[in-house]
Amino acid sequence: MREYDHLRTIFEAALQRIDPYRMLINHVRLEGDTLVVAFDGMRHETNLSSYQHILVLGCGKASSRMALALEAILGNRLSGGLVCTKYDHTEPLAIIEQVEAAHPVPDEAGVLAANRMAQLAREADERTLVITLISGGGSALLPAPMTYADHGREVVLTLAHKQAVTRTLLACGADIREINCLRKHLSALKGGRFLQLIEPATCLSFILSDVVGDRLDTIASGITAADDSTYAQALGIIRKYGVAEQLPAEALQAIELGAMGAIPETLKPGDTALAKVTNLLIGTNHAALMAACDAARDLGYNVAPLTCLLTGEAREVAKFLAGIALDVRQTGMLVKPPACIILGGETVVTVTGEGKGGRNQEMALAFLAELERDPESGHNIEFLSASTDGSDGPTDAAGAFASESMLACARAAGLSMQDALQANDSYHFFEALGGLYKTGPTRTNVCDLHLLLVT
Repeated sequence: MREYDHLRTIFEAALQRIDPYRMLINHVRLEGDTLVVAFDGMRHETNLSSYQHILVLGCGKASSRMALALEAILGNRLSGGLVCTKYDHTEPLAIIEQVEAAHPVPDEAGVLAANRMAQLAREADERTLVITLISGGGSALLPAPMTYADHGREVVLTLAHKQAVTRTLLACGADIREINCLRKHLSALKGGRFLQLIEPATCLSFILSDVVGDRLDTIASGITAADDSTYAQALGIIRKYGVAEQLPAEALQAIELGAMGAIPETLKPGDTALAKVTNLLIGTNHAALMAACDAARDLGYNVAPLTCLLTGEAREVAKFLAGIALDVRQTGMLVKPPACIILGGETVVTVTGEGKGGRNQEMALAFLAELERDPESGHNIEFLSASTDGSDGPTDAAGAFASESMLACARAAGLSMQDALQANDSYHFFEALGGLYKTGPTRTNVCDLHLLLVT
């Protein structure tokens, strides 16, 4: 739809800024034997002559694209490596092996990749530089079910157990930090345990953040960072959402035993494994938001960036944003039209229906429902909510649009927004109206952007 050209242009500008290949190519270079990283006033140097082997290990939706950049920068200095990315997110790599696996619910391919990565990690020694490439999706893409002892009996957490835990947490409305807290405490690699495997090797990590607040211990469940969370906190999350009976007994038992101190904790601050790791944050939602602001100004809008820390239930956030849109249109209270209000973050959806969709499509649908209550039916208001990774929930859409014309189309088609919300069926609602925003895999991931135009 041509009416959404400005929204598309602004969103695409944000994607260009957080393209992992460009970020690494533009900010990482080889000067003789020194690998120089320079980002936003930060500079880090690594003397490569100190190492016999340079091994690349990575996970996440952007890991293949990051690996492509490293191959271009380091070439035959690389000894090899492995990255695990989402299906249809690979790049033409020549040196680094890549495996495709499922997201957000893990599959057997991810387990095999995790086992292979653990093997490579154990082979690293003090003359090895391990370059890790970490991005959103890494938690699901690298499932490494742990084993634990229960009264002398070895209990193995299987892929099926991990899948059930992930599905339960996604459906109950838990946010990404809560989900990753449980993932870390049921994993052999997450929560810094990966670092314990590569010790005494040196580790240089390039990290693309997909979590609100950019906490290193939460991005891909913090495989190269210390973990402040505990088994006791993981148990508290289970109780908070009342999902104990929905979890596999083996997973619940592991959390309970860990809370009692019967299973070793994840990597904690001060551990010797942290002495030789450098974590470099190269891409964030804030960077995407700022690029979107620049693009909106170039299009002639008065821009109001509100936050890159947006959280909460998607449909409740939609009510808040609709209120802002109406205020701007009527009074110019926040910013005068033509206005572009931009927010970033990651919301959640508590799933109660049997429909199909994601948090961004649900937000757009709830926003459209608010426009239906407006006496002017959303006149001069356009909205886009979309995920920077190009995949909103278990769908092929990045998000969806909402506007006066979309509302008119819904009315003409006899579609009920309230029925779709009740069924959590935003995907089919917008599919019927041509309102889905499909970018295809973007091979990057820094949470979501919400763009609101008032003219």
